Amino acid sequence: MAGATSGETRGLHEGVLRRQSARESSARTYARALPIVPVRARGLTIEGADGRRYLDCLSGAGTLALGHNHPVVLEAIRGVLDSGAPLSVLDLATPVKDAFVTELFRTLPPGLADRARVQFCGPAGTDAVEAALKLVRSATGRSAVLAFAGAYHGMTAGALAVSGGAPDVQVARLPYPQDYRCPFGIGGPAGAELAARWAESLLDDPKSGVPLPAGMILEPVQGEGGVIPAPDDWLRRMRRLTADRSIPLIADEIQTGVGRTGAFWAVDHSGVTPDVMVLSKAIGGSLPLAVIVYRDDLDTWQPGAHAGTFRGNQLAMAAGTATLAYVRENGLAERAATLGSRMLTRLADFGREHACVGDVRGRGLMIGIELVAPEPERGEPGPDGPGGAGDVPGCGGGPGAGADPGILGVPGTRTAPTAPATPMDAARTPYPPAPALAAAVQRECLRRGLIVELGGRHASVVRLLPPLTISDEQAEAVLDRLTDAIAAAARGHETHGPDRRRHPGAAQRTG
Repeated sequence: MAGATSGETRGLHEGVLRRQSARESSARTYARALPIVPVRARGLTIEGADGRRYLDCLSGAGTLALGHNHPVVLEAIRGVLDSGAPLSVLDLATPVKDAFVTELFRTLPPGLADRARVQFCGPAGTDAVEAALKLVRSATGRSAVLAFAGAYHGMTAGALAVSGGAPDVQVARLPYPQDYRCPFGIGGPAGAELAARWAESLLDDPKSGVPLPAGMILEPVQGEGGVIPAPDDWLRRMRRLTADRSIPLIADEIQTGVGRTGAFWAVDHSGVTPDVMVLSKAIGGSLPLAVIVYRDDLDTWQPGAHAGTFRGNQLAMAAGTATLAYVRENGLAERAATLGSRMLTRLADFGREHACVGDVRGRGLMIGIELVAPEPERGEPGPDGPGGAGDVPGCGGGPGAGADPGILGVPGTRTAPTAPATPMDAARTPYPPAPALAAAVQRECLRRGLIVELGGRHASVVRLLPPLTISDEQAEAVLDRLTDAIAAAARGHETHGPDRRRHPGAAQRTG
């Protein structure tokens, strides 16, 4: 901080963290893994109270499409403040709200914009999920909901019930297609086809125990679930399946929207038009805002059927309008697709030289690196006994050194213990996830001035969510720090366990 000595800045940093620990709820999360005290920020960069600077690839969990304090966002906020306009107006009409809705509708998928309705919800994405579930139940007169394994839709009761980690099953859970840890053990188009057939069978079997649902909710890319892009063909299949049975399709675009995946909305990749879209995070331009946009024939609510005290946040609407327009006018979605592809390619090349990188996947600037624990060489005792994988992965480099091509040549997988006799015997078996290594990588990244998030079923996926305004040079710096951190964390783990088998590396998954 300007004019402060190193001792003063260190004291401020440590004092704030100490008071946070003493005062705040034990439910706090990011503050535990990222013990920093931000005092200034611009674009990709955060400066802490201790004077250190960080490249922020968390971006408020994807909220900051334009990065911290972008000039167009600050100008929009100042414009409202200087105008003397009211800052909170419930659901009254204002010029600021009118401009926001106009810009939002301009970006919607074809087939929805011309017949859309919008409901402003509470300030968080989970509030919009609750509204979407209430809407389709009201419109259809049905109560059941279809959701997917690995999903994350928020932390309120209804949103948790349709998320993958729900403790009480209140919805029908369907398999979400993925290549690396395919629930059917095969991945690719065949795995996605089986997932689609499972959903179809569940709906059409009168003895499945699943009544005709009020709606189906899905993420076009599962974020917290491990950065898993839905295959476009599968998403189109889900659209046909729901449309043919008059089941409203809810697309949760809370994190994937506003250019993040290389299209303005992630459903745009597949050409799917959902019946309901759940939107938050980036649409508020860094401020709290959440809405649902839905087909007009679902608008059966009576006045007051859904409300929220803070649904009239004028600063967020102004910031959101500026953000939506800037992303659209400057082609930032297309930029995210191009730069994201280059970043995925470099990470996949790195993964081919490091056995602990099981998979590299993502879409646009929504990127995940799954870290795994490769097995010991055959006959070598592991930490869990002979053949045990444990959670102490190696990450040695060098092509061909003890390489294991895996099943059917798929990297990051284990060879079948016996000769395959049936197609399922040849199923791919990925190495076990390595959450301890992922946590070590996050710490090593922070030491190098890089902020990253962890996700995935076992918190073994390192996630990158940089702002869409990141430059080529900044992207290279992020990847330099990340790959160095992975290598350093793996070396530290290798000193506590046996050498691990090397494999050809991670394939690049882009959905």
